[in-house]
Amino acid sequence: MKRDTMSASNKHRIEFTYLSQEHLLESGCLDFALAIEAAEKGMLAHLNGEVMFPDKIIQIFSQETQERINCLPATLLAEKVCGMKWVSVFPPNVERYGLQNLSAVFILSEIDKGFPIAVMEGTLASNLRVGAMGAIAAKHLAPEAPEVIGFIGSGEQAKMHLLAMKTVRPTLRQCRVSSKTPLEEQGFIEQMAPILPDMEFVAAETHGEAAMSEADILVTATSAQAPLLKAAWMKPGTFYSHIGGWEDEYAVAKQCEKIVCDDWETVKHRTQTLSRMYQDGELRDDEVYADLVELVSGAKPGRESDDERAYFNAVGLSFVDVAIAHAMYLQALDRGAGQTLTMQDTMIFEHDEIAEWVRL
Repeated sequence: MKRDTMSASNKHRIEFTYLSQEHLLESGCLDFALAIEAAEKGMLAHLNGEVMFPDKIIQIFSQETQERINCLPATLLAEKVCGMKWVSVFPPNVERYGLQNLSAVFILSEIDKGFPIAVMEGTLASNLRVGAMGAIAAKHLAPEAPEVIGFIGSGEQAKMHLLAMKTVRPTLRQCRVSSKTPLEEQGFIEQMAPILPDMEFVAAETHGEAAMSEADILVTATSAQAPLLKAAWMKPGTFYSHIGGWEDEYAVAKQCEKIVCDDWETVKHRTQTLSRMYQDGELRDDEVYADLVELVSGAKPGRESDDERAYFNAVGLSFVDVAIAHAMYLQALDRGAGQTLTMQDTMIFEHDEIAEWVRL
């Protein structure tokens, strides 16, 4: 007697939504207001014990170039969503192959039955998170009405940071950019000028000082392991967002009145400038002013004077990534985007053809 596979199929079918980068972009997910709100909500949820945040798994394939693939899980208990970012960082990609150095995939699962609900392209969400965290820090630490932003670095992270900073500090009117080559600077300008037509763009002709001196907001976004930013280029009253590894000389942090991290306990064990300072005995725990959530929650004040220099460094918190990815998923779902894919139509031994498929 033939089994009714249709009824079994309906009962045991597992489906999820697949979202490509284009699905997300077309759904309006390159939205820093959305990302900032999700990140702040995620940080406060973690503060309130509503997040599961296990250690990430790191596989480094080259200590010299830091080529690696990381697995970063987290669970948002209130939303009943567990997520994981599988992210590869291959810095040599740009020079070796002319390709991006970061790619990522997110998997989101509901925690009632444990089934997946989404598989998403993750580079967009990951880059949004970096920009959003810098922007949240800028809300609390940057001058109220900055006009000039300077960049060392012209890649995806720099572009995202510019959009993020413009979101929280709309008075920005001029962007100066320094990169390894004038061609890279021009590429940055050609891509960003149509998006921000009210902004003046200035190519610094590879001179970091020309990009950073007199800027109100400074951003380093490179894969270099060298002190590119000099303390002398950072005028009083500025805000510095440090994105990469070792990008500034120790004197930059030493002259800042406030040093803030996304999570100092995480930062201090990495390879950022602040981490190096800590390991070299040049920075103590009590010299780090706050974790960002302390500013978001109001536990500590942000900028307190016009002349105050502020330094922000984030290395990434997986629950923030998952919170942003989940917000993007909900928006894309609301816009009817994505593809519904079937993971299984029925259970293995409910297939009528299973006897034919078994190989002994």
